[in-house]
Amino acid sequence: MAKETVEVLIEGGKATAAPPLGPALGPLGVNIGLVVSEINKKTADFKGMKVPVKVTVDKDTKTFDIKIGTPPAAELIKKEAGIPKGSGMPNREKVADLAIEQVIKVAKMKSDVLLGKDMKQKVKEIVGTCQSMGILVESLTAQEAIKAINEGKFDSEILSGKTEISAEEMKKLQEEKQHLQEEMKKHHEEALKKAKDIVASLAGKDNKIIRKRLVEDGIPESVINEVAPEGKEKK
Repeated sequence: MAKETVEVLIEGGKATAAPPLGPALGPLGVNIGLVVSEINKKTADFKGMKVPVKVTVDKDTKTFDIKIGTPPAAELIKKEAGIPKGSGMPNREKVADLAIEQVIKVAKMKSDVLLGKDMKQKVKEIVGTCQSMGILVESLTAQEAIKAINEGKFDSEILSGKTEISAEEMKKLQEEKQHLQEEMKKHHEEALKKAKDIVASLAGKDNKIIRKRLVEDGIPESVINEVAPEGKEKK
């Protein structure tokens, strides 16, 4: 029997016959509507997250088998943190804070693909991903959190595999996230004002010169693109 496999990354519960799924399945002669329906049923619990999906089709009988993978660690982290995306400047701006139990939860969900030999090592891998997204763990930076893990501070939680947090703990995390968001907004406004002053002082100069000066003055790229978009060179 000739079989062919199609692998795609889709948003949970929102598969459609549009690209990338439809065009890939079309030549295989399978009932695309039925495949889409089955995928949406199987990924309903991953709403709002990107999920890897593998569809294996028997080209002779037109039957199919669907396997759902776990979303990438970053997607699971965003869900736990309740944020749409990570920080554009993770080393300077933090967007959320996670409890160690939430990190353990993600590590357990991605256990099969993580490189760590034990859960403690796998938890540290997830903390590393949090670092690249500008997310704190227990109000600690990734470096501080990993040091605390190495010192055994979270051994009881890791050994027990605890993944749930109380309503009170969740409330504190939400308050911390709100505080971080307010701080980020404040920093953005300060950087925007500084950037506009620099642009005004360089009025009439080539955009490349303006952007170079903004970078030298430590203005974030997102703000630079706001006040001096690429492509707008002086004629």
